[in-house]
Amino acid sequence: MSKPPGNRWPAAYLLSMIVAGAAAVLVSVRELVIAPVGLGWFVFAALTVLSGSATLRLPSVPVGFSISDTFTMTAALLFGPAAGTAAVALDSLAISLRLLRRPLPLRRLLFNATAPALAMWVAAHAFFRLANTGPLVQHPDAVATLLGPLAGFAAVYFLLNTGLIASAIALEQRARVMSIWRAHFLDLWLTYFGGAWIAALIIMLVYSSQRPSFQTFALVLPLPLILYFTFRSVVDRLQDHLTHLDTVNRMNLATIDALAQAIDAKDQVTHGHIQRVRLHAIRLAHELGITDEVEMRALEAAALLHDVGKLAVPEHILNKPARLTRAEYDQMKQHAEIGAQILSSIEFPYPVVPIVRHHHEFWDGNGYPSGLRGTNIPIGARILSVVDCFDALTSDRPYRPKLADEDALRVVQERRGTMYDPEIVDAFVRIYPLIAADVDAAQPRWAGFSIIADAAQAASAGGTSKTEDAEAGEASMIEAAWNVGMALGSDTNLTDTNLTDMCDRVRTLLERMMPASTCVLFLYDVSADRLAARSVSGRHADAIRGLTMGLGQRLTGWVAANRAAIVNSDAALDLVNLSPALEPPLRTCLSVPMVANGDIVGVVTVYSTETNAFTDRHQRLLEAIAAKLASHLTSGVSSRTGPARGSPD
Repeated sequence: MSKPPGNRWPAAYLLSMIVAGAAAVLVSVRELVIAPVGLGWFVFAALTVLSGSATLRLPSVPVGFSISDTFTMTAALLFGPAAGTAAVALDSLAISLRLLRRPLPLRRLLFNATAPALAMWVAAHAFFRLANTGPLVQHPDAVATLLGPLAGFAAVYFLLNTGLIASAIALEQRARVMSIWRAHFLDLWLTYFGGAWIAALIIMLVYSSQRPSFQTFALVLPLPLILYFTFRSVVDRLQDHLTHLDTVNRMNLATIDALAQAIDAKDQVTHGHIQRVRLHAIRLAHELGITDEVEMRALEAAALLHDVGKLAVPEHILNKPARLTRAEYDQMKQHAEIGAQILSSIEFPYPVVPIVRHHHEFWDGNGYPSGLRGTNIPIGARILSVVDCFDALTSDRPYRPKLADEDALRVVQERRGTMYDPEIVDAFVRIYPLIAADVDAAQPRWAGFSIIADAAQAASAGGTSKTEDAEAGEASMIEAAWNVGMALGSDTNLTDTNLTDMCDRVRTLLERMMPASTCVLFLYDVSADRLAARSVSGRHADAIRGLTMGLGQRLTGWVAANRAAIVNSDAALDLVNLSPALEPPLRTCLSVPMVANGDIVGVVTVYSTETNAFTDRHQRLLEAIAAKLASHLTSGVSSRTGPARGSPD
């Protein structure tokens, strides 16, 4: 996959900072060669390099600080900007050499070696301009009167040094600079100001007698080391505490992940949906500049658990390969509120419940369950609704085939400003080229989830299609007509010729009662766990004959697995690759299970070239015929395939 256009900016930024930093170092070295500053500078340069290894890494922050900052600041204040810049360059060079053991890109190493030197060069010049004085080695007592410029020196050095690094990270991660800086660098201000004040103290104590007092210097030198080891003890304890919390958080997330994938596995058609939604939601949140850890954890947990409320929705509704009725849709809509109620009993340390409750709210206020609109909808819910929609559109569903990514993206854009937050849609369009890379990582990581899916599929076969008592009279009449008109007799030898003849008679009967263009008898083979089109009559019979599908797959497989009829669903859900080649196309189908003695025998599926061709009366008629067919075929199917059961014994 090609890199997005924005990826050229990090390299350009790093190169410009490397050039500027290298220029500052070269100018400083030239000044030191022309006008040497004495042996005192070499002492501080040596202390800088030696103390550079004593670095404190703050917990949860990708950078640290060391006591070497105290000595570089002292060198700058005593001997001028060139001396301070050269000391920082030596410190950065020593750190970069240690980093060579890591597989870091060369440009990043060069940036680490030159950017701090550039920050020191600018900060030291700012100090002497504000103080209106020369290097303090000439009049060290003046440092006591320069507290304002000293604070300015620390502030400029802090802002530049951390700002340059934050900008590099933000460009690389395509995040906001201020968000990165506030999250990871703002708390470091104390170390810079503390270093400047200790530098001033060293100058006052060591150089106040107009010549260095090495006895005093020996007494002052341990101060940075004492501060370092004090902070190190505190930081180590804090790190242990945060490590424990991180372990607990990861365990909680792993538990949530496993539960969510188990729930996802019960859905026979959307395996991997929640993992894809989780990855897309996190990537989209980063694109929107969201860096708050609490908000990100809430979004991740909500993405994993947003469909937990579907546990309360019957599986025949979840996996129905046809448009839901209004009553079924109303029942489906309850999953958002039910999911929120389930999760409200868990004391999450971040706001998961509002995201789950409102992830089906619309930007214009026409969503559910609360009818929230605009920014009243939690930002996590707005993000989740966009990525949830895109993944649903690009996945095969029982009621329609999946859309191409481009078509799905177009649908999302068409809903911009009505269903979805315009800013979030625009951000999603920007990161769309990166979405495909997430798909492989979204696959379930535990083979046991397939066992759950299989068990759910088998369990869903436990229901039966029923008619109301008021329809019993009509069904009996149809069955009587079937017995007389079809005259099946007692022959159960299921040869291909007999099956074809039977299918022809069924279609002949059906053509007088409904717009049936093609009739297919799918018989279930329990040993292969598949349905096969054993007999086809009518239009396109040659193209359809021999079609097979697994139990639970496609439309007819769903009917067999759930033992529930489907009326006026899209014929393409069954015929898939065959549909484009059929002329005239088969548009609609009516599919009814054949069940005998509690076992699934097969499915009768009738296809029509008309749209919305079938009615409830047609369904009842075909159910009566299917029941008689199942009874007639049972012994023949058993003799060939053994007992055909919809679920394991």
